[in-house]
Amino acid sequence: MTDTTQTGPVAGLPSTLAPVVFTATIFLSASLLFFVQPLFAKIVLPEIGGAASVWTTAMLFFQTVLIAGYLYAHLSTRYLPVRAQVALHMAVWALGLVFLPLAIPDGWSWTPGQPAAWQTLALFAAGVGVPFAALSANAPLIQAWYARAGLPPTIPISFTARPTWAR
Repeated sequence: MTDTTQTGPVAGLPSTLAPVVFTATIFLSASLLFFVQPLFAKIVLPEIGGAASVWTTAMLFFQTVLIAGYLYAHLSTRYLPVRAQVALHMAVWALGLVFLPLAIPDGWSWTPGQPAAWQTLALFAAGVGVPFAALSANAPLIQAWYARAGLPPTIPISFTARPTWAR
């Protein structure tokens, strides 16, 4: 008996299933990315308070790390072969798992008289920085891998690739 399942350019994955797996992975990654922000902010609120400056600093942190994750994904896809990209991203993920579960780091305490913004940034970096950076790089990396796999564009990709006036 011969196997009639056609596999595409993604190792062992049927070519009809590949877009579903890639799309689901990107969706889950994006969902986790936007779930982590308010989750960690709510964890640290009892320690640092809920002033507007705390929320502003939190948003500064998350936006900066998001851009840093995008930069890591861009540089990785530009200068590394795909296997090296995957190996590097798995290493980043393994490092990110060390920081789970999300919590205030042991031994951290608010130091009166020190700049609140720097303390807040340090707390966020130590508590959620690496996992958030790994999550933020997921979507662009997976999209680049999908494009390089030679799979046909799916409707969401081709829809967003066209200018608004051409839709």
